[in-house]
Amino acid sequence: MATFTSEKYASFSVNKLARPNILELTPYRCARDDYSEGILLDANENSIGPVVDSLPHLQLNRYPDPLHLELKEKVARFRGVQKEQIFFGVGSDEAIDILFRIFCSPGEDNVVITPPTYGMYAVCAKINDVAVKISPLTQTFDLSIPSILNTIDSKTKLVFICSPGNPTSKSIPTEDIIEVAKNFDGILVVDEAYVDFSRTPSSVLLLGEYPNIVVLQTLSKAFGLAGIRLGMAIGHIDVIQLMNNIKAPYNINKLTADIVRKSFDEALPKFHDNVNAILVEKSFLLSKLQALPAVKKIHHSDANFLLFSVPRAFDIYKTMADRGIVCRYR
Repeated sequence: MATFTSEKYASFSVNKLARPNILELTPYRCARDDYSEGILLDANENSIGPVVDSLPHLQLNRYPDPLHLELKEKVARFRGVQKEQIFFGVGSDEAIDILFRIFCSPGEDNVVITPPTYGMYAVCAKINDVAVKISPLTQTFDLSIPSILNTIDSKTKLVFICSPGNPTSKSIPTEDIIEVAKNFDGILVVDEAYVDFSRTPSSVLLLGEYPNIVVLQTLSKAFGLAGIRLGMAIGHIDVIQLMNNIKAPYNINKLTADIVRKSFDEALPKFHDNVNAILVEKSFLLSKLQALPAVKKIHHSDANFLLFSVPRAFDIYKTMADRGIVCRYR
């Protein structure tokens, strides 16, 4: 578990960062916030039951748990944090959008991204009318710390770092994450969708020292559960509380929660086996690509994919796709 002892942690105040209207918000209270067992007549549900067959223990005619604290406890043990530090979202994309809505005043504030990077940061910024400032990665896909710190200004509320990167597949060293976190008074968002394939430790280990870090993770990649759309943010309890305050009342459905529960109760050995198998296959693919004269450069990968350069890249991409093998053109 993270320990909270640093001077930065002691002085951290989410109230100084969040939009005033968010702090003044009275969260919507769900019927299930008060009672979840008994003869439940308080939520205008259909007491007869669902119109289709379902697993009886799920009771699909009833609304789901709004916070899933028992489920978060399982995830918390796996990640070495507290359940109160975890936000569940409909994919990481919901968490990204909520962070914009909490911390960025439309038409006033800005965020910093480090391209090439995940496209949803800029999309969410546009949707929320928030300006995007750019600090490009270096030619080797590392952060340029001086560039990031020079790009940040008094209106910068969020900085997004993708580690391992999408599409770079390269992890950002922990010391670089620390350097940005300790020199930035806003929220540093570290997107770790591919972290389980990397040897670089997760930034959740930094939360005890740097409360302005929010780590995004997902079950879509290493857990192989992209279809259930479960992402999470892990961070300071006060940040997570604000995220829970403004999320949709029942954003995670019972079917999704049931799959997550089974994954952590029954399938962690399978999870580890699958990650190892994917890494073995990545090494095999790497060796085959290295033997092809047309492949000019293969970038270092800490993820479950490889980024490589070839002449006529689009033609090769299109030819492969027409033959039923679809890769990603970058």
